Amino acid sequence: MTGPSQQTDPTRRPKRSRARTFLPLGIAAWLVLEIWLLTVVAEAAGGFTVFLLLLAGVVVGAAVIKRAGRRAWQNLSRSMQPGAAPQEPAAGRGSSFTMLGGLLLMMPGLISDVAALVCLFPPTRALLRGRAEAMLRRRVGHVPGPMGGGFGPGYGQDQVRRPDGKVIQGEVIRDDEDPHSAHRD
Repeated sequence: MTGPSQQTDPTRRPKRSRARTFLPLGIAAWLVLEIWLLTVVAEAAGGFTVFLLLLAGVVVGAAVIKRAGRRAWQNLSRSMQPGAAPQEPAAGRGSSFTMLGGLLLMMPGLISDVAALVCLFPPTRALLRGRAEAMLRRRVGHVPGPMGGGFGPGYGQDQVRRPDGKVIQGEVIRDDEDPHSAHRD
């Protein structure tokens, strides 16, 4: 062997990412704030009022999720019919944030209800969607649209841009997979 060996110490743990460090702390702080806010509102308005607010959040959240799911199912079934024209991209826009808003409404707490209303209000939902798409573009480099490229440029067909500006189209074929076993469960 030539050169220094680069052995890793098996007792040394890999460095934790910021998200793995701060996410549990953020969740704990959020839970403490939710409980504190519920007790403050319960002291001011009464425990029964808080109970009714939480119950209303669950009912409205379930209705929002059901409606968004039904709309997504209808769009999918319409697009799967033979001879159907492809859906315009705006048809499915916002359904993810609508579902998230419904889920946040169903969670007990007032802070999550405010976050749900931000997800459900159309102008802020559009702002959130734009920010999420921009963040994904920065992190991944490609955000597939609703009409195609479901897994991005790393799956199926790919494009390679050469320094001279030419684009080479290709298809990813793995040698280690049996092409007939890809669809078995």
